[in-house]
Amino acid sequence: MTVRRFLQLDVFAPYAGAGTPLAVVLDAADLDTARMQAFAAWSNLSETVFFLPPTAPEADYRIRIFTLRMELPFAGHPSVGAAWAALEAGLARGGGGGLVQGCAAGLLPVRIARQDGRIVPTVRSPRAQRRETAAPDWLLAPEVLGARRGALPPALWNNGPDWWLLELADAAAVRGLRPDLGAIAALPGQGKLAVFAPGDGAADLVVRAFAPGAGIAEDPATGSVNASSAAALHQAGRLPGRDGRYRASQGRELGRDAVLQLEVDGAGEVWVGGPVHAVIRGTVDW
Repeated sequence: MTVRRFLQLDVFAPYAGAGTPLAVVLDAADLDTARMQAFAAWSNLSETVFFLPPTAPEADYRIRIFTLRMELPFAGHPSVGAAWAALEAGLARGGGGGLVQGCAAGLLPVRIARQDGRIVPTVRSPRAQRRETAAPDWLLAPEVLGARRGALPPALWNNGPDWWLLELADAAAVRGLRPDLGAIAALPGQGKLAVFAPGDGAADLVVRAFAPGAGIAEDPATGSVNASSAAALHQAGRLPGRDGRYRASQGRELGRDAVLQLEVDGAGEVWVGGPVHAVIRGTVDW
């Protein structure tokens, strides 16, 4: 029997229960890919991270990220949550206000700040790339799923995972959207769609993310989506907020109230972060 330390975190959560859950398995060096994937499916959370010894001397820690169905090279809330867990578990010190995360996407720098006495990690996303994949006709219509489109043309972006990004006309269109999960699941690029629009007062951007192709009808807070959206808006010269910084709201339609902190720096790199809460601490035997 191997008993491993385990955490269940709430990421991008201004208070516990507002964000998106993450399973964290520490001491996972002897788990093979099949057992990691099996545990991630069993956990029934959108993502699970497993900590392993770093293989690069620059890395403070290394993780592998799994959804219910597949491994991801990068995902936002697992990376933010993993940085918090690395500090909490004593796997890293965060000297100089930063860490370096090793993952399948490479070495990613992490900034560590404190807000109201809480550790708030911010991870630099892999640079998002627009894929040259033609959008299906229904995404190009003036109205999509009953909502008016915004100015940006729909496009498939990748910063580790693939996401179709669709700007809608306003926050009300995002909040009231009724997705066709069958049509979304059939989209090329893993069957995932994110919609966004200018904020409605509480935040600078309002976001929803649907991933039926990955077994997730709707995700309450999605770092990779928000990082790709930031890259798309930056490319179009339409970043919200001030000085490249803004706040995104996601998850209210699921009874959550996640807040994601985004920054596009002077080099065009996108950083995504937010508060983290530990909801469950224990051990796992797998």
